[in-house]
Amino acid sequence: MTRPLLSALLATTLVLPGLPVRAADYLLAPVRPNKLVIVSADRMEIDNVVDLPEDAGPLPGTPVVSADGKSAFVNIHKYESIVKVDLVSGETLARVDMSSEGERVKSLFGLDLSPDGTTLAVYQSPVKLGMTSYEVEPTRIAFYDAGTLELKSTVEAPRQITLLMYSKDGSKLYGMGRAMHVFDAETGAEIDTLPIQTWEAETYLQPDVLDVWSQFESSGMMVTPFYTARADMSLEDPEAWRTGMLTLDLETGAMDMREVRIMDVFYFSTAASPDKTRAYGAYNVLESFDLEKNASIKRVSLPHSYYSVNVSSDGSTVWLGGALSDLSAYDAETLEKKGQVDIPGGASMSLSSIRMFTRDE
Repeated sequence: MTRPLLSALLATTLVLPGLPVRAADYLLAPVRPNKLVIVSADRMEIDNVVDLPEDAGPLPGTPVVSADGKSAFVNIHKYESIVKVDLVSGETLARVDMSSEGERVKSLFGLDLSPDGTTLAVYQSPVKLGMTSYEVEPTRIAFYDAGTLELKSTVEAPRQITLLMYSKDGSKLYGMGRAMHVFDAETGAEIDTLPIQTWEAETYLQPDVLDVWSQFESSGMMVTPFYTARADMSLEDPEAWRTGMLTLDLETGAMDMREVRIMDVFYFSTAASPDKTRAYGAYNVLESFDLEKNASIKRVSLPHSYYSVNVSSDGSTVWLGGALSDLSAYDAETLEKKGQVDIPGGASMSLSSIRMFTRDE
């Protein structure tokens, strides 16, 4: 067989239907003032930079990527608008401005897409604008059609929710605030409340939780650090202060709060491995935790602060972002640095959630 014929046969074979398609990991990072940076995690290089509308600043907020990895939703315009964008062409596909004459509506962090891709849930904080005063209105969850961003319905919801998360089967919507609020995803009615601030009050003081980072997509588990102290010890004793991990399994609905170590440093955010056995926390250090033994595994220092952490789909790489202008990759087992991708122009990611997604290649 001649070489040209062999090459032609191979080329034909590569495009035959029915052959397996490789799904590759990508990262999406919102950056100041109005861009989304898409990074190929496998090649450790920038794949695309999407320009958002000029009024997107000062910083695009929480991004949510569609299941096929081709489009994303992100809150913009001082967190008063939401756009749907094509991550390949960069085109803005739809937009909704949540504020209107007489009412200012902010959506800072709580944003999630239903598993079937039809509905976008948005946590909103509205204020009525009077001639001489502002009137704080009840917070609410708004449900939008994911195709057109037309409003479907709204329902009043508790205050101080920072994360919205759909269950894997799409039947429930979780809202993390002073407690874990469980809503019926269809009606928006609250159907359950799981304790956070009142957790094990006889043993621990009220836990302190701060989590504004959505980064649970590769594991299907939300995990966040919390900080507390033993109720039976003097607060002047450094060993009284404890770090814990709160986990919510989005497949089973099981929530757990557990102590993992004596508190000596802070972690801005954490993410779980795909097999849900480990958590990784980051701020000025990167630390791995065993979620089965409730214990620290390893800790390494970081060259600067990172706010957001995520884990590759195969669990081999921990990605750090937020704060400044680089996305850094670390080995999930050894915590040794594997590589780095710099954001063009040194643009800051600040408080942005760094999302992991896959796309067929």
